[in-house]
Order: sequence, then structure tokens, then C-alpha cells
Amino acid sequence: MLASSVQRSKPTPYPSKARSALIRRTVVGVLVLVALTLITISFRSPTTGALHDIQGAGSSALRPFQVAATRVAQPFRDAYDYFHSLANAKAENEKLRQQNRDLRISVISADAKLAKVPDYAKLLHLEQGRTFPGGYRAVNASVITFPSGAFTHSVAIAAGSSSGIRTNDPVLDGSGLVGIVSNVFPDTAIVTLISDPDTFVAARDLHTHVRGILGTGAGGTLILDHVSKTAVVRQGDVIVTDGTRNARYPDLYPYGIPIGRVTSVGATDTASYLQVQVQPYANLGSLDAVGVLVPTTKRR
Repeated sequence: MLASSVQRSKPTPYPSKARSALIRRTVVGVLVLVALTLITISFRSPTTGALHDIQGAGSSALRPFQVAATRVAQPFRDAYDYFHSLANAKAENEKLRQQNRDLRISVISADAKLAKVPDYAKLLHLEQGRTFPGGYRAVNASVITFPSGAFTHSVAIAAGSSSGIRTNDPVLDGSGLVGIVSNVFPDTAIVTLISDPDTFVAARDLHTHVRGILGTGAGGTLILDHVSKTAVVRQGDVIVTDGTRNARYPDLYPYGIPIGRVTSVGATDTASYLQVQVQPYANLGSLDAVGVLVPTTKRR
């Protein structure tokens, strides 16, 4: 049995690569030829005929599948349209929000500027009035900082040396004296208010011509000091800057700037002078705009 030989069947040969490629090319060529033939016949044939009947029958047969495909695709198309519209709505909503923010900022800015209009109008009226001191020009500026506490008596303004402002320039608003420039920068300046304990102004009673020194008394109130007990000062009298008494020693404040009105006059046996309290015309705690008096002639 071991020596017996078993004859095996001859293996089936695999088709060659060249033959497979030839078959594929032949099939593609036939399909292209058939397609061209059908297209030519379709264009050249009349609107009625066997080919058009076949096309119509094919379309009718495929119509249910087209309708089904449309119905199946419709929810996805609706979902796409919904999310696309939602995205557009969000973008439009954000655009409108930004426009609303811009408009709000513009309105606030306009309101802020409008709030200062009365103060600038008063300054303009004062500058054009007969009581405006000669030899000066006004540099009007916005107040950009305010007193930060009970012991702070200065403000910052939005004008400085580039506008011609120098130290010791008098400062007023549309109602009366505010203070004096104590520090200057190119585009800003610091104004020390008349309520500062170290500030003193030569002043006089406009009605009785009594002179004194305006300063800060007990409790932070303004007082007209160094007024003799024999002098006549009445409640309601107007106090103004006294101006220069000696040409060799000119005063920092020109004559006639309104300071305030006398609110009370008193005297004690132990005091050497009258106790004259003055209410300033300028609202020193709520300044929006001020005018700096800049000399038109160069200082010596």
C-alpha cells in the first residue's frame, strides 16, 4: 500500500492577469457604447415611442421609492434648517446686543456731557459779564477727580500746561471762587480748594467794604477772619476777593471774584475779632467744570 501511487487530478489554472484586464476593459467599453447609444436614441427619437414609454414606465416604477426617500430625508432637512436658523438667530441676537451696548454707552456719554452743560453755560456767562477780571482769559476744563475724604481738599482738572495753565492761577466756577492751581502737568492740573486749612484769601465785604482774611475755621466752615469788632458786617452780605493792595506785592486773586455770602456774625468777650461765617457760592463737593484764570501778560 505504501508503494502504490495515487494519481492526483491536475490543478485548475488561474486566469492570467492580462486576461482579467482584457475582460474588464471589454465590459467597460460595451457599457459606454450602450450608454452612448441610448442617449443618442433618446435625443433623436420623437417625444413618443417605445423608448420614451420605457423611460416613463421606469419613472413610474421608481416614483414610490423617490417619494419614500423624500419623506425619509425631510426630517433631516428640517432639522438642518432648524439648527441653521437657530445659529443665524443667535448671531443676529449677539449683534443686536452689541448694538444695544454701544447705544447705551453713547447715551451715558451724552448724558454725562449734558450734565456739565449748565456749568459751562455759567462759566461762559461769567466770562462775558462785566465783573470778569481784566487781564485774564479763562481756560475751561472738566473736573476729573473729586475730594476723596473729609481731609482732602483738592480736585484734578482735564487741562494743564499745554493750555497755558501755571501754578497759582485762580480757579472758579460759574458761581464763585473755587481755589488755586497748586500743581501742573501737561494735560492735567491739581486745584487746591478754598476749603483747604492752609489756603487764605484776601477778601472784603462788598457792601460795607470791610476787609479780612478768608480761611477755614472750626468744623471746616469758611470764616472771614481778622475783622475788627467795631466793623460793620451783616448777615447776607456778599464777600468777594480783595485783589491787590500793593503793586509791589500783587495778590494771587484779582479783585471782585465772588466768594460767598455771610451766614452769621457773632462776637465773644474773649475773642479779638468778629466771628463771621461765610457760605461759599461754589459747591466745592460737587464740581463738574471750572475755569482757570490765566494772565494775558507774562508774570514777573
